[in-house]
Amino acid sequence: MKHLLLATAAALLLPKVAGAHFLLSYTKDTIIERPGDVPVKLAFWHPMSDGTVMELAEPLEFYVVHRGEKTDLKSSLTPTVFRSSENSAGAYMGSVPVKRSGDYVLVTVPQPYYEESEDKFIQQITKAYLNRSGLPTDWDQPQNLRTEILPLTKPYNIIAGSTFRGRVMAAGDPVAGAEIEVEFMAAEPDLAGEGALAPTAKPLPGGAIVVISDDEGYFDFGVPKAGYWGFAALDIGPDKEFEGKPLSQDAVIWVRAWDLN
Repeated sequence: MKHLLLATAAALLLPKVAGAHFLLSYTKDTIIERPGDVPVKLAFWHPMSDGTVMELAEPLEFYVVHRGEKTDLKSSLTPTVFRSSENSAGAYMGSVPVKRSGDYVLVTVPQPYYEESEDKFIQQITKAYLNRSGLPTDWDQPQNLRTEILPLTKPYNIIAGSTFRGRVMAAGDPVAGAEIEVEFMAAEPDLAGEGALAPTAKPLPGGAIVVISDDEGYFDFGVPKAGYWGFAALDIGPDKEFEGKPLSQDAVIWVRAWDLN
């Protein structure tokens, strides 16, 4: 408890930033009732503010893990365009075959993106989760990525108003003092079109929501609203340079909260 209180206090002292960019791995639902191919949209975007979209190159890896078995999904990817309220940029559509009961851990490893304003590269290694038939199988297992957030709360059916807990990892080790940006997907992508649906919330004053992991890599966040929430642990991966410039290798996880009716 002492570590969490210290982490919260540290978060309050951090300088505020204008907004957060997140790699989306978006499906309309996380609970899949019928077997079939589930559409996925990949976009690099500011989802809280429906802000700038960054150009997304073809991912280095795009796969799903089900019952411990990895299936490559890169052949399902097709280039598309994503349009925000500010601009448009390249994105991708893909699909996940969901057949048997259990969890489906969707992993996207993008090519590093050059952020000209900061003269550095950003690589957001991203996980998202689906489930069929309510049978938990894989959600709490690490995927042995260069960096990742390990969920300690089942990530696809969180109750709005409860707490999401995770652990920040890099090269298999916990990361103390990681800065984690938190983002609500206020406007969800329109899978049938190129833009986003109407936003259900406005950006908060004061910039990005930030929490800090404790000395064992753990963090908590009270999820106040139903919908998709993203967590990005910034610049924690072991790879620090790409093409002669600094690389921020980030761990991103998307979770889904629901209202308790």
